[in-house]
Amino acid sequence: MVYDVSVGGKPHRLELEKAETGWKCRLDGKEIRVDAVLPRRDVLSLIVDGQAFEVKREQTLTDLHMWVGSTRFAVELRDPRSLRARKGSAQDEKGPRKIVAPMPGRVVRLLVAEGAEVEAGQGMIVVEAMKMQNEIKSPKKGIVKKMAAAAGAAVNAGDVLAIVE
Repeated sequence: MVYDVSVGGKPHRLELEKAETGWKCRLDGKEIRVDAVLPRRDVLSLIVDGQAFEVKREQTLTDLHMWVGSTRFAVELRDPRSLRARKGSAQDEKGPRKIVAPMPGRVVRLLVAEGAEVEAGQGMIVVEAMKMQNEIKSPKKGIVKKMAAAAGAAVNAGDVLAIVE
């Protein structure tokens, strides 16, 4: 996955890729060693090139801030998986839409059943990757025509998890 991140107004490009032993991380093209654990909600424990950090997320209605120790950073994140990033795309809302796994991982739980009505942006499936749980959301309002995912199943990036019509 590729993320465009702005920290304190300075843009960065973060690339994460599944490796044999964990994850590969590149920040602005430079590879760095990272080990990450999510000990509790909105807190990420990191070891970056042997140095430990605790990063706390603070989300308000309009802003996102990250605390590293006692230092606060204003952060903007563009996640290609997010509904907001897709709103500006030219894809039309008519017809069936496939919900695909954005990364390799394991399906933790299904939040909706086949045949259920869903709203745009409603959580449908939770996929765990890199010890973090990611809620996969519906791209549109509609009915779940097919649930191809099963709780506990391993998935690869791009695997179809569900279809919303």
